[in-house]
Amino acid sequence: MESNMLEMVVPALSIFALRVVDVSLYTMRLMMVIRGRKMLAWLFALFQSMVFVTALRAIISDLGNWTKIVGYAAGFATGLVVGMAVEGRLGIGNTHLSIISPRRGQELAKELRGSGFGVTELPGKGKDGVVDVLLCDVRRRHVPAVHQIVQRVDPEAFITSGILRMVLGGYWRK
Repeated sequence: MESNMLEMVVPALSIFALRVVDVSLYTMRLMMVIRGRKMLAWLFALFQSMVFVTALRAIISDLGNWTKIVGYAAGFATGLVVGMAVEGRLGIGNTHLSIISPRRGQELAKELRGSGFGVTELPGKGKDGVVDVLLCDVRRRHVPAVHQIVQRVDPEAFITSGILRMVLGGYWRK
């Protein structure tokens, strides 16, 4: 009985692991495509497709085995979360930050520039009056540092961010 259970669980766990790797690579590939990183997208696609075919072959060889199907599905779901976490930790690419400061925009711009970040200041009008709009494009790995400066200088500031696909010129902190 124990041997029979092992024969069902080990293949299911193998398929689960393959799917985690497959979908994690898929997620990374997709993020590289969005960011315009062609070579990295190609590399992720190459390895992802090899792992996918291996997992698919293992499940198709025995479609009546429900443990393999569960392993396949659970690996898919887990791979999405793992891929997002890995991609977030790598911090590849650039981010556009829009910072709206109701009172301390000039001080905030000075602090950001003093920390090596390029900042463009624009006047704005908010619900309660005049605001400073700061535009700051940074490498993703520097976003936490910018957030820290903003929170320290102006905790009331409003920050939004977006992915930058293409960058030409400008000032970039190394």
